[in-house]
Amino acid sequence: MQSLDLDVLHHLRDWLRAGHSVALVTVTQTFGASPRPPGSMLVIRDDGVLIGSVSGGCIEDDLLARRGEFFAANGQPIRQRYGVTSDDARRYGLPCGGVLEVLIETRPLLQDVEELLAHISTGDVFFREVDLATGGWSYRDALASDKTDISEARFVCLHGPRWRMLIVGAAEISVYLAEIAKTLDFRVSVCDPRDEYRRAWRVAGTSFVDAMPDDAVIAFKPDARSVVVAVSHDPKLDDMALMEALKTPAFYVGAVGSKATSEERRRRLQTLDVSAAETERLRGPVGLAIGSRTPPEIAVAIAAELVAARNKITLSATAPAGDASQHRIA
Repeated sequence: MQSLDLDVLHHLRDWLRAGHSVALVTVTQTFGASPRPPGSMLVIRDDGVLIGSVSGGCIEDDLLARRGEFFAANGQPIRQRYGVTSDDARRYGLPCGGVLEVLIETRPLLQDVEELLAHISTGDVFFREVDLATGGWSYRDALASDKTDISEARFVCLHGPRWRMLIVGAAEISVYLAEIAKTLDFRVSVCDPRDEYRRAWRVAGTSFVDAMPDDAVIAFKPDARSVVVAVSHDPKLDDMALMEALKTPAFYVGAVGSKATSEERRRRLQTLDVSAAETERLRGPVGLAIGSRTPPEIAVAIAAELVAARNKITLSATAPAGDASQHRIA
């Protein structure tokens, strides 16, 4: 789940602990263009403080204005639809033709919220089921490919990371890339067999793998919702990972380096029983051409490119992350 929505749940828990009345609002379904996907959340405190987002802003204004009405209701979850007419779409700032429905829960229980956060902390993907007659919550396992949905009787909301990332090499670029990836709904694993890097790793909420990179990729079992990025700058490590990753369905396989380094890497991989078609899948030089030089900038460039790939967006030519000379504007 997106880090914004996790922040929403932490505020929900803290406000309930402090004795506030709080409404949890979740996008249940959308039709046409919509600012936020199903499962997006916000919370409204009884005094009007709001955290989170379900739209571009106008729906939030309406929810705030009507919070007294919602808190005064009988406690059953409330389904509210916005943008049914073109006038509504304009009023609430929805894109042309967009319709968005939210579920408003005004009596979430502290123990339920704490249990939900405990489930999320395991890193598993699961459904929170809401009984629309009673407001009660329950849980069941889900697949990363499952979707948030609603029926007349139940709302099922998908929680947990739906995407996975394996980073090869635990240097500074990896630190920033891992931090960014966590906010983008990735479960992050980092592989580095070098003991000095393992001891220095410091990104909470990630898994560290000290196996050799080829074994780590095989154990990772990349699928169509997976990313493998090699950033160690050590061909002995990066090539081992790439030769396995390029044979998998991973939607993004990349490695840092200059154009010359990337071409040399492709030639090496073809001597390691990697086909020409498989080497063509390699993204390298990796990252968007934003003139990145520092580890945080390089991480941003890589993250931006993989988000575009995840969203199936074709971008213009990329350039080596860390090589700003070709892209500097005079």
